Amino acid sequence: QVQLVESGGGLVQAGGSLRLSCAASGRTFSMYAVGWFRQAPGQEREFVALISRGGGNTVNADSVKGRFTISRDNAKNTVSLQMNSLKPEDTAVYYCAARLTEYSSRRYEYPYWGQGTQVTVSS
Repeated sequence: QVQLVESGGGLVQAGGSLRLSCAASGRTFSMYAVGWFRQAPGQEREFVALISRGGGNTVNADSVKGRFTISRDNAKNTVSLQMNSLKPEDTAVYYCAARLTEYSSRRYEYPYWGQGTQVTVSS
């Protein structure tokens, strides 16, 4: 089992940047694929980006391609989401999630979730 804690959210103007971090407990973090998801008020939680266990494979949602970059450091048990050129429509609570073995963009395939961190982008 793994526990996840997100940090790094905040208020930023459109065009600005934020870097989210997801810190994981446990000594087997490298066995978990990790995804970032977000949920805006009144909307379903949606996929943002994912990274494979070793970090060699990443996938971004079309809405964030070219702006967001996901990375991980298994030695530090962390996954980061660098968000550049932020837009007001990026405003949401951002969650990191983990699952053993293969990565997936389907939120229901992730059993472990953090508590979320709020990102607000003003216009």
